[in-house]
Amino acid sequence: MATQDFLVELGTEELPPKALKPLSDAFTQGIVKGLEEAGVAFGKVEAFAAPRRLAVRIRDLADAQPDKPVEKRGPAVKAAFDDAGNPTRALTGFATSLGITPDQLDTLETDKGAWLVYRTVEQGKPTVELMPELVDKSLAALPIPKRMRWGAHKTEFVRPVHWLILLFGNKVIDTPVMNLKPGNKTRGHRFHCPKELIVPTPADYEVVLKQEGYVLADFAERREQIRQGVAQLAEKEASGKAVIDEDLLDEVTALNEWPVPLMGRFEERFLDVPAEALISSMKEHQKYFHVVDASDNMLPLFITVANLESKDPAQVISGNEKVIRPRLSDAAFFYETDRKTKLEDRIEALKPIVFQDKLGSIYDKSVRVAALAKKIADAINSDPALAERAAMLAKTDLVTEMVLEFTDLQGIMGQYYATNDGEHADVAKALNEQYMPRFAGDDLPTTLTGCAVAIADRIDSLVGLFGINQPPSGTRDPFALRRASLGVLRIIIERQLPLDLQTVCEWAEQNFTVLTEKNTASTVVDYMLERFRAHYDEQGIGAEVYLAVHARRPTRPLDFDRRVKAVEAFRQLPEALALAGANKRVSNILTKQGGDSIGETVDNTLLQDTAEKTLAAKVEEQAQKVLPLFEQGDYASALTSLASLREPVDTFFDDVMVMADDEAVRDNRLALLNRLRNLFLRVADISLLPTAS
Repeated sequence: MATQDFLVELGTEELPPKALKPLSDAFTQGIVKGLEEAGVAFGKVEAFAAPRRLAVRIRDLADAQPDKPVEKRGPAVKAAFDDAGNPTRALTGFATSLGITPDQLDTLETDKGAWLVYRTVEQGKPTVELMPELVDKSLAALPIPKRMRWGAHKTEFVRPVHWLILLFGNKVIDTPVMNLKPGNKTRGHRFHCPKELIVPTPADYEVVLKQEGYVLADFAERREQIRQGVAQLAEKEASGKAVIDEDLLDEVTALNEWPVPLMGRFEERFLDVPAEALISSMKEHQKYFHVVDASDNMLPLFITVANLESKDPAQVISGNEKVIRPRLSDAAFFYETDRKTKLEDRIEALKPIVFQDKLGSIYDKSVRVAALAKKIADAINSDPALAERAAMLAKTDLVTEMVLEFTDLQGIMGQYYATNDGEHADVAKALNEQYMPRFAGDDLPTTLTGCAVAIADRIDSLVGLFGINQPPSGTRDPFALRRASLGVLRIIIERQLPLDLQTVCEWAEQNFTVLTEKNTASTVVDYMLERFRAHYDEQGIGAEVYLAVHARRPTRPLDFDRRVKAVEAFRQLPEALALAGANKRVSNILTKQGGDSIGETVDNTLLQDTAEKTLAAKVEEQAQKVLPLFEQGDYASALTSLASLREPVDTFFDDVMVMADDEAVRDNRLALLNRLRNLFLRVADISLLPTAS
């Protein structure tokens, strides 16, 4: 089958920068999915995305769908003809519906008799007929929250559309899409090349735009050019290092077709303002990259990326310096003003701010969190007074001028202002650390005071919202309780804190008077333990290991984690499969014979067979060895030791009849199995692991 390259380009007004890459990816995936469903063969797929265009190139696209054999079954032979051998209405109706005569049908023999069938070959549609519809469907399915209309057109898209290329080889597919007549003409840079450019073939697309149109259509190429240009400019002009935030780099890439990095300066006096405030102002509002020296100290420099090659770049730089100056002046003014009022004096200002209608104000939450943080600090051998103080001040920076203007600085400015107020270093640091980890993989609190406040704040939200029956549901999680749960688990595990979730949640529950749900603390603990599944899945630990530990419901996260790591290590041992199978067998036997009513005291005088005597001795020997290990939390060593029971367990089941006729002997054997199983249950329910087939 012949192949040609295919190109589609949709030209638009400037697309939303943060949405450009997702739109490009979705557009490409939609076309690929359509081709796969249509059964059309194709080669390499290349996506292009720039502020005024979305494009996809498909290499080696087949010129048609493959022909497809079709078989349609009609009536049974015995129902197709009457006694005289003439076609019945069932047969003529079937043939008529297909536009054929009965003699064009074949006979199909099956186990249930003979049937009449129509066999033919359905010819594949030409690719040029398929592509306009595939493109249209892909555009219609793009993740656009709110589409717009323009002029007198009924067409809707994220931005007005102006031109369309549909090329198959060097031929234009002339079927309209989005009310645009396709052609082979694109448009260059809005200022450097404000005219139409002919694209002879799909292979010429990015070359024409780059060489004639001053447009770098390849998003990845443009991104890397910006990265290198910004880094080189900082090093060349200031012997410094540009700090390149990946999200900002993506946004700047989506804003520029022909990127040209330029360096500007600002007054050194602004360096007295916390660097985070300067960076936020430059990054969020102006899309600038900041520059640091070899010691990571901020320099009075910024790098902007212009979308053109100016004949007078100094004018462009000067314009940007004029724009950033008032923004940095605002930040300096806010900082100076805020420091005149202590955080302690701002506590009252939290009372009118509602946290949640039923759970009260931010002030009410602060009081609860302070009480909880005090208990947590005591439990983790930290200073309860510092934790209580930090929790009461934790949200006060929300009412400062700086945070009201730059909301992403909450906590960060709190630390600066607390230090300015003369608060204890741990208290000041906790005001920032309360929000850690802010996202997956983020840093954790470094101080125990910060840990206490961070945990208390999250647990208060979890218990409060579950207690008024407002848990997360589906994708709806307005208070980010899933993230809060994972944050608590990470802090406790990675900082190795001896906290019990059940105890902490009960402490939190005592601080509320408005909760309507029963057993809120236990419900929250169950919810948080469920978050462990995703936590370990990211680490490559199978769900069966998580479930084995979860079955025992250990409520101390550090203990839960140690058990999971121990079971994961045990699972790698050659004895694991057999012992998991034995545990499953033992569990089934015990469940059928009374379950929890069965004791584990073994009477050695009732042991008869050599295999059960050996197993009883080995179990007792292991109990003496592993019980101290369990007390120390050394589950890995304990399970490794218990793995030695595989051989006596296998021999026992091969040689001994558990359900003996003598009731005393039978009960004694059940007690032995129960003692065996309970040793493993001190860690996890090993029976839930995969077993040998």
